[in-house]
Amino acid sequence: MQTFDLTLGVVMVASSLGTALLALLIMGYFQPPRRISWTPVEDMDEAVVFLLRDREVVDSTRDAQAMLDSGPGFLDDWGRIAAIAERRFPEFCDEILALADRQKILLEEEGTGYQIEAEWRNGLARIIFREGPERGHTGDGDHFSRAALTEELATLRSVVDDAPILVWKEDGCGAVRWANGAYVDLVNRVVADEDSVGWPLPRVFPDRPIGMDPSEPPRRLSVSIQGEEEPIWFDTYDESQGEDTLVFALPADKLVRAEASLREFVQTLTKTFAHLPTGLAVFDRERRLALFNPALMDLSSLEPQFLSARPGLFEFLDKLREKQRMPEPKDYKTWRQQILAMETAASSGTHQEVWSLPSGQTYRVTGRPHPNGAIAFLFEDISAEISLTRTFRAEIELNQSVFDCLDDAIAVFSSGGQLIMSNKAYSDLWNSSNGSGTSILDAIGVWKDFCEPSPVWGDLRDFVGDTGERAEWTGDLRLKSGRKLYARFTPASGHSTIVNFSLREEARPFSTKVWANIPAKAG
Repeated sequence: MQTFDLTLGVVMVASSLGTALLALLIMGYFQPPRRISWTPVEDMDEAVVFLLRDREVVDSTRDAQAMLDSGPGFLDDWGRIAAIAERRFPEFCDEILALADRQKILLEEEGTGYQIEAEWRNGLARIIFREGPERGHTGDGDHFSRAALTEELATLRSVVDDAPILVWKEDGCGAVRWANGAYVDLVNRVVADEDSVGWPLPRVFPDRPIGMDPSEPPRRLSVSIQGEEEPIWFDTYDESQGEDTLVFALPADKLVRAEASLREFVQTLTKTFAHLPTGLAVFDRERRLALFNPALMDLSSLEPQFLSARPGLFEFLDKLREKQRMPEPKDYKTWRQQILAMETAASSGTHQEVWSLPSGQTYRVTGRPHPNGAIAFLFEDISAEISLTRTFRAEIELNQSVFDCLDDAIAVFSSGGQLIMSNKAYSDLWNSSNGSGTSILDAIGVWKDFCEPSPVWGDLRDFVGDTGERAEWTGDLRLKSGRKLYARFTPASGHSTIVNFSLREEARPFSTKVWANIPAKAG
């Protein structure tokens, strides 16, 4: 029974608490929102009043809205109010940050009595702009708006007049109806007699067409100043404004001088390249021919008209193929791939190819990367060089074949003791395949392996290394097979040494002039 009473009591207490809480929620829901005890904006005896929530104006007077419209259009409501207020009260934004804590702020400008009053209530901010007491409410628009517009107009005038560019407006007949300070200053420099300058101002660019300039901007114009050697250059841009035209002229003197210097530099390079026997072709980053010299026309057999038309790289090389000034490819696809590979190699580093032409000529083509993605190709006619090399190689091969026909084993060592050349009999005798570059010590080591001990080897080592006057001498050797070997050691030109081994009874003498004229074997 006691347990039942206790349970009943708990239920009654919980029910009472729940009923009370529900009643509070219902009263809170149906109770009207708390009103702000401010006088409505339209009933206030103030000209400029703003009511803001966050950064948005929720209510304002007619004059306040006019002032808001005069603010910078790219800003929101709060930004425009702040921009206008800070012109007279630079501390406005810093002060307004504490409005929620201070509830009310009053700013006053000394000397004029202008005031800004800001008040905070329940998340709303009311901002009032007041004129000085001596002015009162004029009723024809707030003075803050007019002051802001006047100040902005003065700022714009100052900016335009102090700008380092010319700005002026022409009507449909070409008469100058407005101009900034830079234009007026130029007029005073151009017109010798300043007293003759009247209104409308004279046109300082007589070559400029009246109205909108139909040419693609910018149009470059110049003005000559009396007493100055060089004209003044400008790049002009037009902006249509109904029947009038607003013209902007940017100084271009430095640009003109830079372009003139560049032209002179290019002309100097062109004159230099004109005397080079090497053909030069420079392709820009778009792979169009930007520069060439007369030697290129001679080597490529291409017409000047074609080269002056700035052909592309593929078009240029295709023309070379038609003129048979490059090797004929097996097929067009392979040729295109070769050209792509050549372009890639030249753009990433120095690339070199040797072209054997159907005419028998030989060209060396070198590709080099240049700044800004350009590529330069050098064409050199190396036919004479190749012919000389081939002739020299043929003479060496002929001399070697004659040398190999001799019965004696012959080897020639340089002044430094290096083997320059030897014949077939030498290789057969010593069973040696050592080519050029073998030292005298290594050669003596091979010879000693095949021969009985002899003092000749030591004398020969000293003889080869001797840089003084030397005379021919001979020596007797015996192979381990028992056969006699006769050796003759002869000094030759350039402190070289000729070593002759003979299996005959006596080594046959020979003329040193003959061996001195035999060229070294190609290594």
